[in-house]
Amino acid sequence: MIIVLKPRSTHDDLIRVEQMVKRRGLDTHIVEGSDMTIIGCIGDTTRIDSKLFEVDSAVEKVMHVQEPYKLVNRAFHPEDSIVNVSGVKVGGNSLAMIAGPCSVESFEQVLEIAESVKASGANMLRGGAFKPRTSPYSFQGLGLEGLDILCAVKKETGLPIVTELMSPDYLDVFNEKVDLIQIGARNMQNFDLLKQLGQLDRPILLKRGLNATYEEWVMSAEYIMASGNENVILCERGVRTFESYTRNTLDLQSIPVVRKLTHLPIIVDPSHAGGKWWLVESMAKASIAAGADGLMIEVHNNPECALCDGAQSLKPDKYGSMIQEITQIAKVIGKTL
Repeated sequence: MIIVLKPRSTHDDLIRVEQMVKRRGLDTHIVEGSDMTIIGCIGDTTRIDSKLFEVDSAVEKVMHVQEPYKLVNRAFHPEDSIVNVSGVKVGGNSLAMIAGPCSVESFEQVLEIAESVKASGANMLRGGAFKPRTSPYSFQGLGLEGLDILCAVKKETGLPIVTELMSPDYLDVFNEKVDLIQIGARNMQNFDLLKQLGQLDRPILLKRGLNATYEEWVMSAEYIMASGNENVILCERGVRTFESYTRNTLDLQSIPVVRKLTHLPIIVDPSHAGGKWWLVESMAKASIAAGADGLMIEVHNNPECALCDGAQSLKPDKYGSMIQEITQIAKVIGKTL
């Protein structure tokens, strides 16, 4: 249930109505926008008569929210959220351009790629230190050594780093060193981990699960926000379908759907969606045209010899030319790098 206050309501009005809500055993979530103030009522509202609040002179209207997610719901927060990642804004009119290798292999490798993608317009650096792999015999990443390499490259280039957290064992280390903590598709419904992420003060990049519905994906974001961390960015990375020619199937419809259902920023990972480098550019352009708030793209200086996912990685020069075209598309829809 949400309570919409009348325009020009005072702070005293807000406090009075909020106390009315709390006296009935509910928590509140306040959103003060440019045009209206909304009080989100969190808890079991099924037995509470909305007329109890409508009689207050400051209340414009009371609406029941049917969806199980509350904090993520656009009804609770009509304006788009903008998440600040160490100075890089994600959402609104700003585009997040995240690029880098699938796996951290060496300092020299990551530094060379980081300098190249930054020159092309990327504003964040991705790189896998801990890698979830289908096969136990595949390269699993350099672990903490890889994280230290990312931190060293950040010091050299100034690019905020994005890397995946797989285990709660490293929560404190990631909270200290990582600018944007990525939660991969396989951990999207690791609810114990999501609750712990809610205790951190770092932004979270939540990837959609391989077979997750929109509601399941959004509910995972709700877990993080309900635990205290409201800085969540959603990432569409393709879903598993009957088609086997591509790695996954990129769901472009998820962009307008998520923007309708929630106020959270959404970015797209076309590299993991298609699994083929020559699909990345067209899907990246389509994603921006559909309203995505950014892209996460794998770039490797020698993809033929990459230890992980070389087939879906762009070379730096290809990434640079693609960014030039994406910049033009972004201008048309009012977004800038």
